[in-house]
Amino acid sequence: MKFAATVPLIRLASLSLIAALSVLSPTHAQVPTLTPNSNQAQPIDPNDPNNLRPVTQNSSVLSIDGGKRLMSEAESAVSSQNFDTAVKKLQEARVVFNQLSNFYQELTSSFSGIDNRVADKQRRKALETAQLRDEATYRLAVVHRSQNKPELAVPLLVQIVKSQNPTRDLGKKAYQQLVELGFVDSPTSSGGNASKK
Repeated sequence: MKFAATVPLIRLASLSLIAALSVLSPTHAQVPTLTPNSNQAQPIDPNDPNNLRPVTQNSSVLSIDGGKRLMSEAESAVSSQNFDTAVKKLQEARVVFNQLSNFYQELTSSFSGIDNRVADKQRRKALETAQLRDEATYRLAVVHRSQNKPELAVPLLVQIVKSQNPTRDLGKKAYQQLVELGFVDSPTSSGGNASKK
């Protein structure tokens, strides 16, 4: 008698467990739901933590587009003579591009010797984001220079020369800035032709 009475309880517990698992299912989290009286899918709630989306969307800050958007906002701030905002946006862009470059380098190392096609693609991304980081750094140094803050501009310019190499365009421009600031007094043979910006 006791056994027969517990069977419905076991079934009920099993159904509750199945229902709970179906709610937690990743496919449930990603598929739009249909309302009972409509054939149109309801939009997925962006605040739902179960809503899994790729970070490469344009809205993500941790992306190449996100970093470029920050640089564009900084450029607009410079045009409006709002240098404090420009500095903030360029500092954020530097952080984004530096993180991306580091992440892509780590992926390159992880796939090296396992899948060279993936490793090469990640290596190119690491180089691209490092270049963008240095461009953001250069723009930040120029903004600091326009604010008459050479003590903030010089370390950034030295970083660029080290990262880019004095023979590359951005490295030459950074070194020329150091010459114009009077931090170095040995212009390179091609440094005099580099533009300020």
